[in-house]
Amino acid sequence: MRGQSLKGHLDLLLLSVVAGGPKHGYAVMEALRSASGEAFDLPEGTIYPALNRLEREGLLGSDWSVVQGRRRRTYHLTGRGREALAEQRSGWEEFVAAVNRVVGGVPWPATS
Repeated sequence: MRGQSLKGHLDLLLLSVVAGGPKHGYAVMEALRSASGEAFDLPEGTIYPALNRLEREGLLGSDWSVVQGRRRRTYHLTGRGREALAEQRSGWEEFVAAVNRVVGGVPWPATS
């Protein structure tokens, strides 16, 4: 799927993936790819800057650990992140419902 199609929706997708439990960056990428049926196969250059931005905004927190001799940053939702995710999900559901009304083929009421 084209990157432009995700514009404005990446935060919702990333917060949703991390809501399933703490994940390091590569695991976020894999979860997004897997959950989307491989439609969202995004490069590191898209994912990592977005994760860092969400952390700066206080929506994600992170912890460093060492796994098999390598440092790894694991991201988790903060309280603000859970609130933002709930708001964004609600907005998404409203958007999808409105789009479905337009493109779903429902005819306009006849006027006389």
